[in-house]
Order: sequence, then structure tokens, then C-alpha cells
Amino acid sequence: MTADVWLPIPAEEIEGLPEGFNYRFWDGAPGGGDDGGDGSRDYPADPRDCVFYVVPYMRPASVKIEPMLAMPAVRVVQTLTAGVDDVLGTVSRLPAGVQLCNARGVHEASTAELALTLTLASLRGIPGFVRAQQTGTWQSGFRPALADKSVLIVGYGAIGSAVEDRLVPFECARVARVARSARDTERGPVHPISALPHLLPEADVVILTTPLTPETRGLVNAGFLASMKDGALLVNVARGAVVDTKALLAEVENGRISAALDVTDPEPLPPGHPLWNAPGVLISPHVGGPTSAFLPRAKRLVVAQLNRFAAGEPLDNVVLTTG
Repeated sequence: MTADVWLPIPAEEIEGLPEGFNYRFWDGAPGGGDDGGDGSRDYPADPRDCVFYVVPYMRPASVKIEPMLAMPAVRVVQTLTAGVDDVLGTVSRLPAGVQLCNARGVHEASTAELALTLTLASLRGIPGFVRAQQTGTWQSGFRPALADKSVLIVGYGAIGSAVEDRLVPFECARVARVARSARDTERGPVHPISALPHLLPEADVVILTTPLTPETRGLVNAGFLASMKDGALLVNVARGAVVDTKALLAEVENGRISAALDVTDPEPLPPGHPLWNAPGVLISPHVGGPTSAFLPRAKRLVVAQLNRFAAGEPLDNVVLTTG
């Protein structure tokens, strides 16, 4: 029997897919038809026949993992997100030899673009201008520029590198880089996380692009924030749980630092949460990835990975192989 591949994008909309598979479209949307009114989802085929599962994008974790444990033949779980924390626990319960791959190469452009947007908007006071426009108020004033600022990128992987690419024309005084372990790059050294206490007091802007792992959960805690200089800006395009929300609120409410957050903890941020109205905080609703840049890059990734899989070649972006 021909093996099944589950795709969240219709196969007829993707050029270059290899032959030899049954392509099943499933994007995690609530099923229609006779579902008993319980919101259950109609699968396109028996999950037991799926060998390559491309995880639906922008669906709750419960939806993404719903069919996974019913896929005993699955060999690859390919996410369309850079982070895999929401599916990692379920993939770890699958049979030995299953490869979990992330979407490195898909979101760098969009996420880095948003990181710069949030940085510039916060520094130049764009939220205040929007509020003033709504009341017809001409509200001028002196604002900081990104030029001559020192920027620290925490989580110097593909997205962190893409952020630095976009910082180049802004005449920053310095860009420092931090990752799990030290290494050298063409642009300069990448420092280990242990160097943060020495780097944070020098940074005017701290941009978080690190994945959420047990080591980075709560990394930006009271001590981290206290080490930031007065007037510094924290930009989070990583995961909400990298930042201790209570500790952040304490710092922004006294006006010592400001923040621009594409992700929060909790998320979605509920109505009435103090972050919504905290002084100096700009919030976007986790929109780093979903832009017009997503679909063409996602298609290219899926095609490349499936052609490697069909040819028996090593896959890219392997985060975990179950054992």
C-alpha cells in the first residue's frame, strides 16, 4: 500500500512534491458533517497509515497533537513553527526512530522584521502618536533613536542572526550575541548565557529570540531585569514563558525599563491583565510568523523535506529522534 503524507496545505497548491505518496489534506480545522455537535475533527484518512505528518500551523497544541498518538507508522513529524515546545512531549511518546523537524528557514524574515518593527516603534513612541491621532492631538517631542544604541540579542540562532542582518543599516554602536554556548561567527563572538550578567548592563535594547526550553523558561527573571540599565528596552519575539511576567511588571510599572512583546505569559493575554495597560509596554498578538512571507517558505521546506525523505536522504532541521 502507498503510504500517506498529511499536509496542512492542499497538495495541488504545492509544486515539486515527490510521487509515490497519498497526500492527505488536514489543517486541523473543526470537522463539518455529522460530528455530533462536539467540535470533533474529520480526519482525511486513517492516521495509522501516515508516515509523514506536517503539523497544522496556528492551531492550538491540543489540535496539533490530536492525531499523533494514533500514527504508529509515522516516521517524521514536521512542524511549521520554529519552536517545537508544544508538540515535543507527544513526539517523545512515539515509537523509536521518529524524527521531529522544525521550520528553520521559514520564519526568520517575518520574525526579524517584527523584532525591528517593535524596537523602532517603542523607541520612537509610535503608540503614543497613534493615541494622539485618535484624539486629533499634535503631540511632538524628543525620542530616542536606534542609531548609536547597544543591542543585545539573546538566542543567537537563525532568527537572532536574521535580526542582526536587519540591524546593520541602523548604525548601532554595538551588537552583542548570546546563545547556549560560545562560538565565533563572521560578525563576531557569540557569548554563552553565563555572560549575561556582564552584557546586560551595557545594552540599551535586549531582543529575545531564544527557543523555549527547560533552561530558558523564566530566563528573564527579576535578576536578569535588574541587571538591565535604566531606560533599556526589552523586546520579546521568542516565547512568553521565557520572561517572568510578574518580575517584568514590577520593572515597567516603576518606569525603569520598557518592553515590546509579541508573546506573553499567559497567552493569549486575557482581558484585564495588568500587562495591557502597563506603562511603556507595547503588545502585538504573537504575529511574528503569520505574514505573506510564510506560505512560500513553508511550501519550499515541505517539498525539500519530502524529497529527501522519498530519496532516503538525511532530513534538515532535525530537533529530536525518538529512542
